[in-house]
Amino acid sequence: MADETNDRATTLGELQASGWVSRPVKQEVREHAIAKVMAGEPLFTGVQGYENTVMPQLENALLAGHDVVFLGERGQAKTRMIRSLTGLLDEWMPIVAGSEIMDDPYNPVSKYAKDLVAEHGDATPVDWVHRDLRYGEKLATPDTSIADLIGEVDPIKVAEGRYLSDELTLHYGMVPRTNRGIFAINELPDLAERIQVGLLNVLEERDVQIRGYKIRLPLDVMLMASANPEDYTNRGRIITPLKDRFGSQIRTHYPLEVQTEVDIMLQEAQSLDIETPNGPVTVTVPDYLTDVIATFSHLARSSNQVNQRSGVSVRLSVSNYEALSANALRRGLRSGETSIVARVDDLGALAASSMGKIEIESIDEGRDGAIMESLIKGAVLTVFKDLVPPEQTRAVVDAFEEGAVAHTGETMTSAELAAVAEQVDALKTPVKILTGGDESPGAVAAAVEFILEGLHLSKRLNKDANGDSATYRSRT
Repeated sequence: MADETNDRATTLGELQASGWVSRPVKQEVREHAIAKVMAGEPLFTGVQGYENTVMPQLENALLAGHDVVFLGERGQAKTRMIRSLTGLLDEWMPIVAGSEIMDDPYNPVSKYAKDLVAEHGDATPVDWVHRDLRYGEKLATPDTSIADLIGEVDPIKVAEGRYLSDELTLHYGMVPRTNRGIFAINELPDLAERIQVGLLNVLEERDVQIRGYKIRLPLDVMLMASANPEDYTNRGRIITPLKDRFGSQIRTHYPLEVQTEVDIMLQEAQSLDIETPNGPVTVTVPDYLTDVIATFSHLARSSNQVNQRSGVSVRLSVSNYEALSANALRRGLRSGETSIVARVDDLGALAASSMGKIEIESIDEGRDGAIMESLIKGAVLTVFKDLVPPEQTRAVVDAFEEGAVAHTGETMTSAELAAVAEQVDALKTPVKILTGGDESPGAVAAAVEFILEGLHLSKRLNKDANGDSATYRSRT
């Protein structure tokens, strides 16, 4: 980064001659937001599903120059949006060289910077900081102190011979050190109420006071915060005067559409394609199983057996997608496959990745597993009904009524499972619908198993399960 600033002003005089104009951080953000809006561009990338709900409100808040608190359950991209706001700052900003609180060379506020400018005038050295360094963040905890946020007298500096009333004895907290930048407090209600009081001046009078000394630091800070609605009653609350000082309160939400959830999953999930001594191994999750995972999350968010107060995070979908892929990879490696396709058998892996992210509400102990299995089956059935028309499977059911039997299981290779489509000719048409014409053993095997499971859940086929294997047969 330093190399990019070699041609920039290095003294106050050079800075003035360059024509650089100082402006408050909120004006800086507003100007960049205006440019984005005029160009029809999103404020930032990587956040999906908020185009018509949250983003217009956030744009309004930034244009108005408001401090913002995001209110929403866990896993709703609150922190990601806050951190992304640094992209609306100038890439580089000049400061008085050596300043701990990024003093404006034109308008210094700390004693250190004021004395330096008074002594050197136009020769005052100037440094440049990247916008990434103009962001500060604190996860609120009950033990967070005023010293952490605002500052404290440094006893070492006092011991060096300075008076307690000397501003140079101060050790600045996180908020002053983010002067001329964006400071975020995550989980704001977890901050003790007496500490929240210490933020009142930051939001309204735009200054801080430390230890009762007559030290006034007129800071230029954009304050952002996140909070879970349940925190108002469970762990703490945002005090009324502090809520009043935030310009905007924006309510976030989970993805409203299954497709949005799918898009986020594919964006966030890690690829499990690997290199082995025998060559590359790829893992593919069919679109219909991706839809199953997303639908599972949506069903959990509407289930009366799941604690909705704690929320069902999008992280659940991402973790489940990765767990499904991992189980497919493990299964494929054991059978020596190199092009692995996830299938219904692998959905059993979702239990481990879901249990910690869903709080089950059940009177009966030990019902967690049954409820989870019910949600997975509900997701498979929902996607099956959406993708496979009943008329395409009548011939399949007829074939089983005529005596056809199909065996599936985790220990079966893709080639063995794909052979079922050859044995039951009626399967070929619905399989082709799901695979899009892909005739590879992995794709066919996954489609065959999905169709058989869908017919079973539709109560059109019987299923005899035995550990990791199953047998599908006629209901008659």
